[in-house]
Amino acid sequence: MTVADARAGTLGAGAGAGTAATAAAPAPALAVEELTWRVGGRAVVDRVGFAVAPGELLAVIGPNGAGKTTLFNLVSGLLRPDSGRIMLAGREVTRLPTHRRVRHGLGRTFQTSSVFPEMTVAQNAQLAAQAAIAGPYGSLKVWTRIGRPARERAAEALERTRLARRADARAGALSHGEKRKLELAILLAGRHRVLLLDEPMAGMAAEEVPELTELIREVHRDGATILMVEHHMEVVLGLAQRVAVLHHGALLACDRPAAVVDDPAVREAYLGEPL
Repeated sequence: MTVADARAGTLGAGAGAGTAATAAAPAPALAVEELTWRVGGRAVVDRVGFAVAPGELLAVIGPNGAGKTTLFNLVSGLLRPDSGRIMLAGREVTRLPTHRRVRHGLGRTFQTSSVFPEMTVAQNAQLAAQAAIAGPYGSLKVWTRIGRPARERAAEALERTRLARRADARAGALSHGEKRKLELAILLAGRHRVLLLDEPMAGMAAEEVPELTELIREVHRDGATILMVEHHMEVVLGLAQRVAVLHHGALLACDRPAAVVDDPAVREAYLGEPL
């Protein structure tokens, strides 16, 4: 599937959408085209292509081994594809290192919490804000001057993620659910435009899932573009505007949640396998 095909499917579904409307549509916030990555001759990600419109929330689902996290590693720059392209807002980033993709607005969380445990909650968020404000060539003088706006950004992000009261706590002392919120706060403080959320509910206690789900919904409602891998189908169906299904590394389906659930090919592929 090409970016053009995926983009047409993403942006041409509305009433009255046609050739002129599609041609005038903005570039996808994120697009992958024929993305392939092999290990020992086996395609772990096999010619995957889709586009995520600005402000869209697209969920990626599939059983363990389907290639979901590998796809995220390719998009974020931790792995380099054997073939295919990755585009951010119309700019090709396929060969750019991770930090350059971050500069172009891409932010990511991981399956396991990745915060600085010995720093406070506020310091974790402030560091992300400082890096975003200073840019790649910020000098010590610049970093000193941006202290106040960085603190303000961090405070705003912690307020939005219900962590303001924990600002002075050591990040390593947070509960698992609170660390997940802090990871989201770090992305907000860095003002990333495209968020990759890799199994945000992994390891969460059942009673913590609804609150984090609502936080993600609020962030999306505020305009963030989100690509999310998630195993909790109730979360996927409650948040996603579209769902992409990976099966043995290939894109099996990419459509509205109801259409994916009713897709005979999806049902057949996952018979006896939990999504």
